[in-house]
Amino acid sequence: MRICFVSGQTLSNVLENYADAKADLFLFGFNGGKEISYEAELQGKSNYFEKVAVLSKQTKSVVVSGCVTDARGLKRNSALIAENGRLKGVSDMLHVIDETLCSGAALRVYETKIGKMGVAVADDLRFPDVVKSLVDCGSDFIVCPYKKMEKDLQAVLVRANAYFYGTPIFFCARGYAMIANPQGEVFFSSTEKVCFSEFENKTEYHLVQIRRKGYYSKS
Repeated sequence: MRICFVSGQTLSNVLENYADAKADLFLFGFNGGKEISYEAELQGKSNYFEKVAVLSKQTKSVVVSGCVTDARGLKRNSALIAENGRLKGVSDMLHVIDETLCSGAALRVYETKIGKMGVAVADDLRFPDVVKSLVDCGSDFIVCPYKKMEKDLQAVLVRANAYFYGTPIFFCARGYAMIANPQGEVFFSSTEKVCFSEFENKTEYHLVQIRRKGYYSKS
């Protein structure tokens, strides 16, 4: 799998300069677009959803773009997902920490040509149950568009979640991109505005047993 991380360019710039780039997945942080109004999109006053779909069609890839969505005043941290010219859906951040934003309602695993993709939006990365739920629902890998890095905290969280739940995590924030493999190692990292990485996902399964002390009566 070839991934293009976009941590310092807008979607318009990528459409103009990287439309011929060969990648299976384009992952934007929240630099891809500003606030996106559902009402403006429906009325044709803005076309950000369309641009995401166009990029996925031109590059024949999966595109994930972080953004703030506005549903008539209810603003959320979100991720837009498109594949082959079609918008597949919008995932919202479930957990809001000391912000005026609204929380989302559900997690989602997307069936794509590169596998089952779980989406953890921004600060959902801080909550291990999110990653566990996505893995339990069959995710082959997880993408996480983020806003601004806080020193090394997010890098530690990405590695820890990848290790504990046995899944690769692709992370893209403003000015930083990384991949953590299931061994908890940093497979790739970069501070370039646009960068590429090749990653082969090898899924492993293990039988975990536990002995528990207790008395269980038979009825």
